Amino acid sequence: MKREAKYLLTKGVDSLVLSVEHYNRPSDRGRVHAVLILMDHAFEMLLKAAIIHRGGKIRKSGENQTIGFNECLGKAVSEEGVQFLAGDQEVQLRALNSLRDAAQHYLLDLSEQHFYIHVQAGFTLFRDVYRAVFGEEVNVHLPTRVLPVSTTPPTDISTIFEHDTREIERLLSPGRRRRMEARSKLRGLAILDRAIHGEDSQPTDRELSDYGDSVTSGKEWHEVFPGVATMQITATGTGPSLDLRISKRDGIPTHYVPEGTPGATVVAVHKVDYLGFYNLGRDQVAGHLGLTGPKTTALIWYLKIKDDEECFRRVTIGKSSFDRYSQKAIEQLREEVKTLDINEVWTSYRARPKN
Repeated sequence: MKREAKYLLTKGVDSLVLSVEHYNRPSDRGRVHAVLILMDHAFEMLLKAAIIHRGGKIRKSGENQTIGFNECLGKAVSEEGVQFLAGDQEVQLRALNSLRDAAQHYLLDLSEQHFYIHVQAGFTLFRDVYRAVFGEEVNVHLPTRVLPVSTTPPTDISTIFEHDTREIERLLSPGRRRRMEARSKLRGLAILDRAIHGEDSQPTDRELSDYGDSVTSGKEWHEVFPGVATMQITATGTGPSLDLRISKRDGIPTHYVPEGTPGATVVAVHKVDYLGFYNLGRDQVAGHLGLTGPKTTALIWYLKIKDDEECFRRVTIGKSSFDRYSQKAIEQLREEVKTLDINEVWTSYRARPKN
């Protein structure tokens, strides 16, 4: 392992241990804020160590400062040769980073069970990434007693959101109007929902008021936070081997029909998880086809794959953009390449007009 990656990894593990230590402390003073700040730092160090370990860069040319959390996340999800995170893992880390931002810069109030989900799932994800990138168990660097402890561990996101929205409704009921407390609670719920929709910005006071109005109007929690309704938590193992993961559940079946079809309901269709759908970089496509990267680029150009939105999308994360391809692109390329002479394609590509 490169020396810089090793030092960063050590800092990441240190912050992970400190976050769990603060989570398990008996005092509630500053507990939520300290845990989120330390765990967010643990992941930033882990991401940077993993990027370096896989041959990526964490500094832009001519700049002294390393890249920030969001750019690290973009590389971890999409950069060819570096990628080591999946879509659900990205959602989880975006939510954690936004919660840290709210806790560090303003007000945030999480219920104990909601808080536990982020901490235990974060601990599990740290172990998953450590194992996948560095090929060893993070537990060998930790005392066996280091894990988040909860006397009432949650097993269902819907139960937590149902409880939290009812508490918010109580705070906003006539005669109480504790709006500041209600917004602090709403902020944590809204951040997770927005992360699922690919947003990492903080909800505004106006948006939080709208969420509150929806809650007090009698709407169910899954109508107010539809993104969260698509998620589930899975728990395996017990004690030090407990794993808790946040992932997407199968949604309600949807059938697409032409506009004007009798009996059909008009809905807005929005592919939220772009990185889940367009989950391949060019080199991964090349690996599936058994071609070199440049010849794969030539084939993509020749077949105009980038003109098909079901096959290609340029995904922007932070200030960086990445060319991403779907599984449909693989199927189409495999079928077409059977009848093509790849050398002729390569010759045509090299002779194309340069714009």
